[in-house]
Amino acid sequence: MATFTLPKNSTISKGKHYPAPHGAKKVRSFKIYRWDPDSGENPRTDTYDIDLDACGPMVLDALIKIKNEVDTTLTFRRSCREGICGSCSMNIDGLNTLACLKPIEDVKGEVKIHPLPHMPVVKDLVPDLSQIYAQLRSVEPWLKADTPPPPDGERLQSKEERAKLDGLWECILCFCCSTACPSYWWNGDRYLGPAVLLQAYRWIADSRDEHTGERLDALEDPFKLYRCHTIMNCARTCPKGLNPGQAIGEIKKMLAERQV
Repeated sequence: MATFTLPKNSTISKGKHYPAPHGAKKVRSFKIYRWDPDSGENPRTDTYDIDLDACGPMVLDALIKIKNEVDTTLTFRRSCREGICGSCSMNIDGLNTLACLKPIEDVKGEVKIHPLPHMPVVKDLVPDLSQIYAQLRSVEPWLKADTPPPPDGERLQSKEERAKLDGLWECILCFCCSTACPSYWWNGDRYLGPAVLLQAYRWIADSRDEHTGERLDALEDPFKLYRCHTIMNCARTCPKGLNPGQAIGEIKKMLAERQV
């Protein structure tokens, strides 16, 4: 089970209970982390009893129903509802995932919802991602090439070259993996974490990119890369089924081969 970053000198207190409407037969309880920095109060856990007969099948459907019909103060991120944007990443039943892809029926008993672990909380289920986005910018996740593109077409790849990007380009930057990584919890100020390192390898592996050496030089650091201890929480929690640990291993292998 993951742990969570609380405001300093605070504890989670028992919160409010919102019962289901009278006559509801298919009721599930949602226990949701709540914290408003402007209130001056400690974080709390509020309980919402929802009639599933009047709710969509996913956890995000329940959150939207709560926001629209029960408690308008509940705050969370969401956008596409299709597992594409990564906005609704949060910790559900102890596992980092996307609320839009998590069926309510997959959770036994109460549905416990927290923000992504070990990140500063902006409000309720919204984590502060400023640091991790700065780390993403540091690996320059875009094509870098000095050779001009062909005047009459695109930069081409063979099918084999393109296949090397499978399992990399699908990352939606939900950061479920990085916030599930104990190494990132302990060294998040210096270790780039699985999500950012997967993005770095996506461009290292791209045959059209001409700055491979420069990218590897930037990663050859005791903390940026080598804090990965292959715990593999990243692969376990990725809602897209990707394996950031494998990408990190490939970077380490390329650096080792370069030194031979």
